[in-house]
Amino acid sequence: MNTTRNTNQINIPLGDQCSKIAYKWAEKTFKNVIHKEGSPAQNLRGAYANMLQFGENNIAITSDGIGTKIELAERMQIYNTLGFDLAAMIVDDLICLGAKPATLSNILDVDYLEHPIVDSLMQGLTEAANFSNIVISGGEIAELGDRISGYGQRMHFNWCATGLGIFNEKFKLINGHIIQSRDIILSLKSRGFRSNGFRLARNVLEEKIGSNWHNCLFSDNKTFGKLLLEPSLIYAPLIQQLIANNISISGIIHVTGGGIAGNLSRLLKKQKHGARLTDLFKPHEVMSKIQKLGNLSEETVYEHWNMGNGMLLIVPSTSLDRIFSIVDSTDNYTIKNVGNITDSPYIDVHSKGNIPSIIRYPL
Repeated sequence: MNTTRNTNQINIPLGDQCSKIAYKWAEKTFKNVIHKEGSPAQNLRGAYANMLQFGENNIAITSDGIGTKIELAERMQIYNTLGFDLAAMIVDDLICLGAKPATLSNILDVDYLEHPIVDSLMQGLTEAANFSNIVISGGEIAELGDRISGYGQRMHFNWCATGLGIFNEKFKLINGHIIQSRDIILSLKSRGFRSNGFRLARNVLEEKIGSNWHNCLFSDNKTFGKLLLEPSLIYAPLIQQLIANNISISGIIHVTGGGIAGNLSRLLKKQKHGARLTDLFKPHEVMSKIQKLGNLSEETVYEHWNMGNGMLLIVPSTSLDRIFSIVDSTDNYTIKNVGNITDSPYIDVHSKGNIPSIIRYPL
């Protein structure tokens, strides 16, 4: 069978299919440790991390990277913010499972080495690790020559990491099994694109503005490049605070690739619940601008970008007052009630892009 390559578009269904294929093969190795220490939980398919079972001392593990946001750093020659994106993709996945993030080990693949860039990258990762209260326990730098490419003439790289989290008397598994109809859905506001959907954004800007789009002013003396490079806000410290205060949380959703409904369905389709999202945060202005430039549909942008909503919490209504009180006492986070869990087999998203509409996603 001939396959036509199109590296300029993201095919979300194909990505999901390939992830299922990878999981199917990985699952065939579970028998090697079944009933032994270190065996992975087999009821968490679709979760952001997995749990390795060590009797009473279970741990969570996950791996991720920051994708093509790296090109934004290369275009802007700003490297010290990417560490927040890498850390966010790891620790915010771990906290979705209820685990307390503990450690991160990173892999930096480069074409050739530039000391100042490596120094700047690791400075940012250290700041992000300190913000998240985790340790950088290890890493690897591999020089791969022409196997790595990118924008401009300086060092090009890919950057990924693996993180571990711990479960204890406070931090227990959160897998959505206690979700009930009429539970409340809360959204934590994002700062920008976080680390997903950049290929779509770059394609639009390249086509409509030109190759130097990153230096084009958007507003308030900020360029498109600077706005798209906005570092990810890390939510794990706040969620840890909620858990430590014995606040009941039924489910946690990290809004990454696949958008709001795509990530919410990963949890709800196992619990046979739907959702109604009627009052989401509005998308950031730069998202709406790129949507307008590219004449992108509501369905497209809500499937690729977080549209202003970085993490969702599913909680019983009895938890609301305490959650809002804790969030109000912080400097970094903004939260709002955006909807509720239903008994329907759909996720209904009331979009707030350029042409507001109701998008229905079947589970």
